[in-house]
Amino acid sequence: MQASAPLAPAPRRVRLLVSVRDPAEAALARAAGADLVDAKDPARGALGGLPPDETRAVVAAAGGLTSAVAGEPASGQEAAAMLAALAGCGADYLKIALPPGLDPAALRLPSAPPVIAVLFAEDAPDPAIVTALAAAGFSGAMIDTRLKDGRRLTDHLALPHLAAFTEACRRAGLLSGLAGSLRLDDIPALAALAPGYLGFRGGLCAGADRRFGLDPALIRAAARRLAAAPAGAAAPAGAAAA
Repeated sequence: MQASAPLAPAPRRVRLLVSVRDPAEAALARAAGADLVDAKDPARGALGGLPPDETRAVVAAAGGLTSAVAGEPASGQEAAAMLAALAGCGADYLKIALPPGLDPAALRLPSAPPVIAVLFAEDAPDPAIVTALAAAGFSGAMIDTRLKDGRRLTDHLALPHLAAFTEACRRAGLLSGLAGSLRLDDIPALAALAPGYLGFRGGLCAGADRRFGLDPALIRAAARRLAAAPAGAAAPAGAAAA
């Protein structure tokens, strides 16, 4: 009897990442539908990290899958120190900006937890860098905006560029994410590119201001829209499920 063909991996829906600044916001975001709760300090820029003790408290309050922002280093040495400072805080992932012009292979990553490289849309990152990130040991890659000046991700990069990035991540087996002053009406076009996550902060805050508190109604709305979006490509092998 002819053997049946192997089943193709099931498509995975795009997940919701919500950045939070304290334990209260972590609990609120999770209850409202965040798949990945991301610890960061919005007052310190796009990738401002919280101190280790505060990060640990956010992780504990989140009660599920978490990531923690390590910072925006100026060098590989500074990146290693930032990652080492948060490696024991209990987050499932660490996120760190890739210093401009630095070879990913020059970065010293911790053995755990997995690290996600963040690239800035203003630099128009070449999707080809994803191969080097995978070779250097990164587990994922995201594109975000460096400046929070009202311009959104798609004001900097066209959808074909973002599609090439998410496709490169799938080919390399990396988790992918798209962020950058996103609003609810960005979800249909970006979810169609099948990233692993869409990341939000300001678009889910009162007054659309990332410095203000999160609005649970907006988080619930984002979760509903993502749940209703068509499932995208299969997740990379080993990618965490929310």
